[in-house]
Amino acid sequence: MTGLAKAVQGTNSPELRGFREVQRLAYACAEAVAGQLRSGVTEREAARMQRVWLRERGVRDWFHLPFAWFGDRTAFAGFKVPLQFFPTDRKLEPGMPFILDMAPVYKGYTADVGYAGCLGLNPLHDRLLADLEAHRGLILRGVRERRSLREIYEDVERLMTAQGYANRHRAYPFGVIAHKVDRVTERRWSPQVFGFGTQALKGLVSDALRGHREGWSPLWSPYRFSDHPPQPGLWAVEPHLGFRGTGAKFEEILVVTDSKDPEQSAFWLDDDLPHVRRWAEEKVAA
Repeated sequence: MTGLAKAVQGTNSPELRGFREVQRLAYACAEAVAGQLRSGVTEREAARMQRVWLRERGVRDWFHLPFAWFGDRTAFAGFKVPLQFFPTDRKLEPGMPFILDMAPVYKGYTADVGYAGCLGLNPLHDRLLADLEAHRGLILRGVRERRSLREIYEDVERLMTAQGYANRHRAYPFGVIAHKVDRVTERRWSPQVFGFGTQALKGLVSDALRGHREGWSPLWSPYRFSDHPPQPGLWAVEPHLGFRGTGAKFEEILVVTDSKDPEQSAFWLDDDLPHVRRWAEEKVAA
């Protein structure tokens, strides 16, 4: 077990408090920027708003710089190459869905979050957001049962199909639904390569090399290299639904340990997040 995996044993360890703090900071940014979005704002402007908000609060490094996707780009319509993920001059319009995605590093801790919203009313988008709840529970159960990452991925895809949706995390590089996150050495300034922080990438590459030797991967994909039980550590998980040009997802950290207690063997880092609160409010309203 890695040093980080040992350190995250228990739901309120100092390590987990650090990761929880940066994840909450990232979601606070998403909610603040979402509240400022107006018709005519471009994806590039929305991405810049996220960067500025976080830098004003002490963020100096990134796993990846902020993204923003509007309209049918929330479902990755027509995406064929990685450059298409980067923000464009697409303008937000009334009724249009959007996704904000950011991965800041703060005090050496990493988060990677995805926030789905809409400018005004959009019943289809509301439906997608509601249907994401089942995926959060399905993923947690699968990890606690120690099913292979590949099998859980297939379970998620089957549920999406049953719900009538397309699996849009298939469009990500390597088709990943999740990847490991770790501590990052703090520096005054860290360069980026294609929008990804070099310090964080070094950690992911190191995990990939060690995992290759030991028979596991830091990427949670539908391919054979993910055909192994969940590896202890922290995973940024992002199930992504798509339907006819409308996409929605959440992204948050799942903690995996080697505990024999099912509830301690895997748990979401934080249940006080925007999408979780939304689902709870919908149940109360119903």
